[in-house]
Amino acid sequence: MVEQYEKQFLDFISSEMKQDLAHDLNHVKRVVKTAKELCAIEGAKLEVVLPAAYLHDCFSFPKNHPDRAKSSEIAAEKALRFLVDIGYPSQYHQAVRHAIIAHSFSANVTPETLEAQIVQDADRLDALGAIGIARCILVSAALQVDLYNSEDPFCNSREADDKQYTVDHFYTKLFRLVESMQTKTAKIEAKKRTEFMKSYLTQLGHEILD
Repeated sequence: MVEQYEKQFLDFISSEMKQDLAHDLNHVKRVVKTAKELCAIEGAKLEVVLPAAYLHDCFSFPKNHPDRAKSSEIAAEKALRFLVDIGYPSQYHQAVRHAIIAHSFSANVTPETLEAQIVQDADRLDALGAIGIARCILVSAALQVDLYNSEDPFCNSREADDKQYTVDHFYTKLFRLVESMQTKTAKIEAKKRTEFMKSYLTQLGHEILD
């Protein structure tokens, strides 16, 4: 049933989301791909997971906006209005709404259903691995943040400060995401992607340190 609505989901998010360097349409497509995979393995309801994955970023305040944590709640209400407009089955509306609200890292809402766990996991997995590194650098460059601290690039003897250095964001947030994964499948994938990111930092160290 849900597949018949998929083009409408994609068309809506393509026209409505305010894109930034880390949250573009390709991000949505990757989250949908991962969410579908997790849904199949974990046995969740695709009728909830698919619309939530497609619509989770239909509204977002800029990264440094004071109301950033409210983005997912506003997105959820916007998504719900859209689902009503296209006649999406009402029995899934509140579950989709919760999954969108709970996906956000800044909102700090605990996902209460398997479907919400999957959408959160899929979104956070996109911050890890090769894509995660690229997204981190893109966002930091847009914010005019330096790549690393030349005296102590890997925070060995100082507190990480990702407002000043891109690499520090690995330590303040990205390396911690593996601990926040909800599903068993996502935990395994997050560990793989985190190890890749650590190998990147190892290589970076070879290139910049004496």
